Amino acid sequence: MPAPSILVVDDQPINVQLLKRKLEREGIRITTAYNGLEALASVKQSPPDLILLDVMMPDMDGIEVCQRLQAEEATRSIPVIFITARTTKESKLEGLGVGAVDYITKPIDLDETLARVQTQLRFVTINRQLHDLTRRLEESRRAATIGAVTQGIAHNLNNLLGVVIGYLDLVKAYHDKPEQVKKNAQHVEDAVQRIVAIIKQLSTLVVKSRPPLIKASVQLLLEGGISRFHDDYRLTAPVTIDNPLEDLMIDTNYEIVEEVLAKVLINAWESYDNKPTDPRPISLHTKIVEKPDEGKFVEIRVVDHGRGIDPEIRDKMFEPFVSTKNTVGVGMGMTVARHALRNLGGEVTMTDTEGGGATAILMHPAAKRLRQSSDA
Repeated sequence: MPAPSILVVDDQPINVQLLKRKLEREGIRITTAYNGLEALASVKQSPPDLILLDVMMPDMDGIEVCQRLQAEEATRSIPVIFITARTTKESKLEGLGVGAVDYITKPIDLDETLARVQTQLRFVTINRQLHDLTRRLEESRRAATIGAVTQGIAHNLNNLLGVVIGYLDLVKAYHDKPEQVKKNAQHVEDAVQRIVAIIKQLSTLVVKSRPPLIKASVQLLLEGGISRFHDDYRLTAPVTIDNPLEDLMIDTNYEIVEEVLAKVLINAWESYDNKPTDPRPISLHTKIVEKPDEGKFVEIRVVDHGRGIDPEIRDKMFEPFVSTKNTVGVGMGMTVARHALRNLGGEVTMTDTEGGGATAILMHPAAKRLRQSSDA
């Protein structure tokens, strides 16, 4: 591990030399500056691990130097210890208020200074270790997600290609029976459409750009999502709407919200164990929710009374290809829904429905205010 580096800034050369000799004996690399401008130039050229900064300097004092360091993203995290002859509480609060982490008072006690410096350098080391650990965990998570997606793609596409080949063989075997050929050809087309849907979903997952927004009413968004649910999945299942916000206009993207609603609705529809022709009640409920520090959101609850949330997948239901269903080619809908809504500054979560079933909670900003997206 390289030796820690400290920039010592003081307009009094004797103070600089005393600190330099003391700290270098402890294996610390020292660079020096004698005014504020020199200090800023030195930091820009070679950022140190810690800065010892005199408060009282001509032209540009330590307070201004610290403020400039705090104003730049690249230097904001460098800890600053002020060196000052001021001992009043107000002076110390002023320094801490602009970002200093500690104070050393003049005349300088070299042993006390060394102890304070070593404490801050330990914090710097811990922060770097935490940052490195976070980065490694993120890389591991990303690698695990890629592995899960890749494995899921291979499994689903292999199954679907097997379906295509099987029905093509049946088409050949019954080529002289038009009705049978038509039926088997339809199965082939359905399987191919599943393949296309998987590729489209993958494309959605990797899109990072912020989508264009337009004004839209909540009521039209709900109706559009239900229509897409019916059209995409060839269903006529009824969905009831309880929407007291029908006149509310929000900044959104029609395509994204309709797709999210369609995926959440098919997830609700498939949660029922009864026959496809039996009633599968699904309802939509809206209201305004205010989150501290985030603003107002439109909450859309998609409620079903099906099997409920399987305990085995409760903690990973938004991971790619996680599903309790045996249908070929499913398992990414909720992953795509969450990712897409996060691109609009919203969120998708799941909870239990009182009395049995599951409820998907969609949160969409009520005002045009996108936040940075996380990779799903």
